[in-house]
Amino acid sequence: MAKRPTVYHVAERAGVSIATVSFTFRQPEKVKASTRELVLAAAQELGYVPSASARGLARGRTGALGLFAYDYLLDPSARPGGQAELPQDPASEGDREDGDLRLFPLYVDEVQRGVELECWRRGQALLVGGGNPANNEAVLSDIAGRVDGLAVFPRSVPVDALTRIARRIPVVEVSESLRNRGVDHVTVDNAAGMRAMTEHLVDVHGLTELMFIGAMPSSDNDERLEAFQAALAEAGVGMRHDPCYPAGSETAVAETVRTLCRLGTLPQAFVCATDQDALVVMDMLAEAGVDVPRHVAVTGFDGIAAGRVIRPPLTTVRQPMERMGRTMVDLLLDRLDHPEKPPVELRLPVRMVLRESCGCRPG
Repeated sequence: MAKRPTVYHVAERAGVSIATVSFTFRQPEKVKASTRELVLAAAQELGYVPSASARGLARGRTGALGLFAYDYLLDPSARPGGQAELPQDPASEGDREDGDLRLFPLYVDEVQRGVELECWRRGQALLVGGGNPANNEAVLSDIAGRVDGLAVFPRSVPVDALTRIARRIPVVEVSESLRNRGVDHVTVDNAAGMRAMTEHLVDVHGLTELMFIGAMPSSDNDERLEAFQAALAEAGVGMRHDPCYPAGSETAVAETVRTLCRLGTLPQAFVCATDQDALVVMDMLAEAGVDVPRHVAVTGFDGIAAGRVIRPPLTTVRQPMERMGRTMVDLLLDRLDHPEKPPVELRLPVRMVLRESCGCRPG
């Protein structure tokens, strides 16, 4: 293999200093357009590609951030029966019609998009990885060894592993803010969002029989349930239906709704912990011939795209998911520059989105 061209070869060919070559690729706005064109032309002629490893050694940083994510469609614990739906033929994935298209994009996908966009804007490379419970910690350690900072999703890795990595590089976790006080966090005002939703159902629609329902436990959902109960108490509305939370799985949520339909004991409204829970509830009500919202109102929390396309459209509380991802990048880069700062938790505002599933008129 021929020896690869270096920054010295490009500088010699373009008739400039090696610093000018470096600026051309790292901070092009600092180089005159005419000089930049000379350098890029020389690099193209020589087949030169900047070495990230060399830049990292010079700066003491890799210039890359890591994101440890998970794919809901491939996560066995999130699917009925515990079976992962692994793609068999990547070339035909775009033509598949047997899956539930409402399952993408979800919360995870939109937050990840925010991370990607902000890394792009800030000139940071992004290494994305994930795994299953059997190899999560090994994959996490591998990613952490290649990046300057790490962003993680809730409940994707053990707390002790995250704590250990945080001693070496900056770590920021989205949601689940009560798990680990040793790392930075980005979360949202769950209580304000759920309180506004509950008050809307009681004050605007005059509903007094509300049921909170959700599949999986999390600190976010715990906060939403507490706010739901507090809002009912302040409104003087008693809880005639005990919360079905945590149900344990989406299958358990579906069975609960089926049972209530069969017994004729439906509440006036299902207040769901997440939009994904709300989709399941609406499917089961449609299966039983129960009209939403004429017979039962349904609300969600998150603001995923599926809520806009389901019929009737889902009333929900919208999290600023892209902004959450961007904020994670901001925190990581700030932590690299100021490692002495104490851990921070940023709680972003949410927005109630009124649609037809709660009984509001279209538009």
